[in-house]
Amino acid sequence: MTTKSWTADDIPSQQGKTILITGANSGLGLEASKVLSSKGAHVIMTARNLKSGNEAISLIKKKNANAKLDLMHLDLSDFASIHQFSQEFHNKYRQLDVLINNAGVMFPAKRELTKQNFEIQFGMNHLGHFLLTGLLLDVLKSTPNSRIAIQSSGQHKAKMGKPDIYFDDLNFDKGYNKYVAYTQSKLANLLFAYELDRQLKSNNIDITVVSAHPGYTKTNLVRHSGFFVQSIITNILAQSVEMGTLPILRAATDINAVSGEYFGPTKMNEMRGYPEVVRSSDKSYDKDLAGKLWKVSEKLTQIIYNFT
Repeated sequence: MTTKSWTADDIPSQQGKTILITGANSGLGLEASKVLSSKGAHVIMTARNLKSGNEAISLIKKKNANAKLDLMHLDLSDFASIHQFSQEFHNKYRQLDVLINNAGVMFPAKRELTKQNFEIQFGMNHLGHFLLTGLLLDVLKSTPNSRIAIQSSGQHKAKMGKPDIYFDDLNFDKGYNKYVAYTQSKLANLLFAYELDRQLKSNNIDITVVSAHPGYTKTNLVRHSGFFVQSIITNILAQSVEMGTLPILRAATDINAVSGEYFGPTKMNEMRGYPEVVRSSDKSYDKDLAGKLWKVSEKLTQIIYNFT
């Protein structure tokens, strides 16, 4: 017996819904914005570069003139920008049906730091989204049947990335390896997703938290991977952006998705294929590790989640 492959055609109408997507000006975020606006959602697209963001909106509008889009500036590598965004969001909106934590940086050419001096991948991919989610939690709580979809990566369990949370050196001051740092940030995304789900449930808050990974997808995130990887391996193995966006779209919209689930492709060691429920690494389900990361993240971002 075969089951039907899940595609964007399976997304129900999103009319009346407000959906916020981080990193919406390119790659997976742009594709998600395009698809969800075509389903009737009011999509808030965030971008660090407003010029790039406006170009993305023009691209969508060419195919869908009636798309309901709003572009807002958000730099997840700067806590001040996140607080400013939150203030502007609260001034404009009283509803948030879906928060898609999608933005990310991967394998930078050299070690970079955020404005608050955190290693860029951990600081932006995890801490930035941790702070943003906490600041928007009040709107999510007041929106019936709201959902948080968190983008991770199959890299979170790659052996070459030595998957762990390096609490004694989160910023890799003692020696930098961009692959290990990226793996840490993507493992952190899942630890955060699962711990957030646990805390919401324990406080009887009805917000669904679902995570996803895109498999091996051809986006501009691989531009610092080197010529061989970018030009040869990517062209042979990588799937299209349209396919790679399906897992996060399913996480964000599937009415049958269960809070705490993780979606990803299932073919070629989860590098390609249609999205299904998959299992992340054993370490990602470690409650003690997740609890420790949560406390450290609250301290570093100076936010305490309000679950009351």
